[in-house]
Amino acid sequence: MSAVLDKLETPMMQNAASAASSPVAANEPVAVVPEKKTKAQLRAAMDPRARAAQRRAILLKVIPPLLGIAAFILLWEIIALTSKGSFPGPWPTAVEAVKIFSDPFYRNGVNDQGIGWNVLSSLQRVGLGFGLAALVGIPLGFMIGRFAFLNGMVSPLISLLRPVSPLAWLPIGLLIFKGANPAAIWTIFICSIWPMIINTAVGVQRVPQDYMNVARVLNLSEWKIVTRILFPAVLPYMLTGVRLAIGTAWLVIVAAEMLTGGVGIGFWVWDEWNNLNVHHILIAIIVIGVVGLLLELLLIRIAKAFTYEDHH
Repeated sequence: MSAVLDKLETPMMQNAASAASSPVAANEPVAVVPEKKTKAQLRAAMDPRARAAQRRAILLKVIPPLLGIAAFILLWEIIALTSKGSFPGPWPTAVEAVKIFSDPFYRNGVNDQGIGWNVLSSLQRVGLGFGLAALVGIPLGFMIGRFAFLNGMVSPLISLLRPVSPLAWLPIGLLIFKGANPAAIWTIFICSIWPMIINTAVGVQRVPQDYMNVARVLNLSEWKIVTRILFPAVLPYMLTGVRLAIGTAWLVIVAAEMLTGGVGIGFWVWDEWNNLNVHHILIAIIVIGVVGLLLELLLIRIAKAFTYEDHH
């Protein structure tokens, strides 16, 4: 019996001794903490082909816009050279722009103000007209999309009035409001309302019928149907209408201010034309484009923030 115990104890003691002598077994459990690598180490560890592809992608994003701008400036310079001095080139325009933007908010009277005040005045008119159009157009779009009878009643009127040029509504505004500023706001309102109505109505009509069936089974009120079902589903369409409306509004305000006068970027362009100051007209064109681009980018960010996509 003792011989058997000796044979059993010998391998057990050997296993214990080997376990004690093994550093991994003695220190179990071992928590391996991954070492944080710096960006330089990650770039060094990246496959050369992956690094080359990354550099190529960056260049494809940067080089084409730079080439487009360079081609535009070159074409501008060619036109200036062929015009024999009647059309200013890029460099004289840039020098004049530095002078203008060194003091954009000066005031030397009602009709002599810096470009900053003119842009702010135009944005104020756009904001008022656009805001009123949103207050009227979005609820009206919900009702048109929700009720077939109202859709059939209003759709012919929208189809008739939507193609009318926005500036054709300006004399109506002058006749009704007896003032240039409210007439310009009225013009912005009437040109901004159509994209909001149409896109909102289309969004409501494209809501899956299953959602409406569930609402009918649950006996939801019209307010809950709008707020819980329609609004989340229609929001992307509604924001698309808002983007289209703000772009149209910014286009129209320049033309409207040329006709009505007062303070505004459109009036500033027309006033500089009367003074034969082509440098300032070119600067105003660039400013109008930059402001329109910033408005578009702002609304795109808002649309992305409120648009939910399923990622599988």
